[in-house]
Amino acid sequence: MTQQTHSTLCLHDDDNVLIALKEIAPGEMLDGALVAAASVPMGHKIARFAIAPGAAIRKYGQVIGFAGRSIAAGEHVHVQNCDYRADFDRDPAPGVDARPTEHVAPEARARFRGFRRPDGGVGTRNYIGVLTTVNCSATVARMVAAHFTPEVLADYPNVDGVAAFVHGTGCGMIMEGEGYRMLMRTLAGYATHPNFGGILMIGLGCEMAQISMLMETYGLTESAGFHRMNIQEAGGTRKTVAEGIARIEAMLPQVNAMKREEVGAEHLSIALQCGGSDGYSGITANPALGVATDILVRHGGTAILAETPEIFGAEHLLTRRAERPEVAARLLERIAWWKDYTARNGGSMDNNPSPGNKAGGLTTILEKSLGAAAKGGSSNLVGVYDYSEKVTTPGFVFMDSPGYDPVSITGQVAAGANLVCFTTGRGSVFGYKPAPSLKLATNSAMYERMSDDMDINCGVIVSEGVSTEEMGRQIFEHCLAVASGERTKSEELGFGDNEFTPWIVGSVM
Repeated sequence: MTQQTHSTLCLHDDDNVLIALKEIAPGEMLDGALVAAASVPMGHKIARFAIAPGAAIRKYGQVIGFAGRSIAAGEHVHVQNCDYRADFDRDPAPGVDARPTEHVAPEARARFRGFRRPDGGVGTRNYIGVLTTVNCSATVARMVAAHFTPEVLADYPNVDGVAAFVHGTGCGMIMEGEGYRMLMRTLAGYATHPNFGGILMIGLGCEMAQISMLMETYGLTESAGFHRMNIQEAGGTRKTVAEGIARIEAMLPQVNAMKREEVGAEHLSIALQCGGSDGYSGITANPALGVATDILVRHGGTAILAETPEIFGAEHLLTRRAERPEVAARLLERIAWWKDYTARNGGSMDNNPSPGNKAGGLTTILEKSLGAAAKGGSSNLVGVYDYSEKVTTPGFVFMDSPGYDPVSITGQVAAGANLVCFTTGRGSVFGYKPAPSLKLATNSAMYERMSDDMDINCGVIVSEGVSTEEMGRQIFEHCLAVASGERTKSEELGFGDNEFTPWIVGSVM
């Protein structure tokens, strides 16, 4: 139940905190006889009642922390009096909330205009990618891609660009290790991504991540649309750059010949992300994106939630929607891995939220996770995947990843996402070639301040009373338009060349 007043919002009857909808002044009268004990920034929490030391603090009807001391009614609730605890009762209850999905009949599904690929995939963009197996080939790859300026590509209007995807690893790693397997999965995922009409893969020649091994493991073959080169075999930097440019020039006519055609929404795979979150994230943009997610699932599409550390404390809400017991078990296994991983490295799951998140009103990872999980809507959880593992099950799925956005989205794109929906409260500036990235603002003030970067203002849910359901429908329609070629704000600004960041796990040898 949601109850709104002139200055605060109560999200659930069981909550003992209110959300400030504007900056609250000391002594300001709030709900009924409640008086603000001090100034409270917009998006932050105010004690609805007196809270005893050690008592649970609840938001969304869920535990977000515990009172570190006695908290008076009307007091600002934040890091000074709300403590994090890792272990408290939350019942995973696998599958108890799973419900049959009412799918839209194929002939009635939403449509968009995409690029059909020979393997059955559908792209929302038509890039040529220059992929690197190792840091040593990064500069050469950038040189090759830099040649293809907008002026050079003017005669190829159906080509969205030539982009280099470089990284800082590929050698000095254990070839039998998980880090190596993650990198190879990620590179294979990009090499076969439907948003590419052509691929040139460049290596040095002596690295651990060999192109030949990648091709053998993932069944890749050289073709008119897939080329490979090694700098050592080509004769050095200048010769490799010249040859790379020549190969892409040869690809351009065939990639430009690819045309958009109408396809069903079942070919849309959306990466669900949030970054620079604030106290409004779990109230406006994330729940609205959740509505869009549910619509997409009903139309046969795929939505990929990720960032495992940022669902910690909310994992029980996902396991309860697991379609099968083994799906819930797999998610809980990944949570256990992350607890061990952070402990081994001298950290804590509550290392998140960031200072910016806290300034925006988020106090603990539990609070942040509950808001972040809302991006997944209410659909059944049908699968849990490893980082960058190809998603083969349509519907709402989860992919294991860090909470660091570039690393997480790299994995989601490798898994097949052909569009990114990114909610932000503080104002993230971000793009992600080859997948277009939609920015969803959580509050109207930030949207107005950063309108050059934001695509959709979900803050109108609070500022203008637009329903979450209507906002979700607008997001879904906007996704279809972008999938059909409408450019996002981040694309207009030229973002997307620096965010390719594979997850590096394991020893550097």
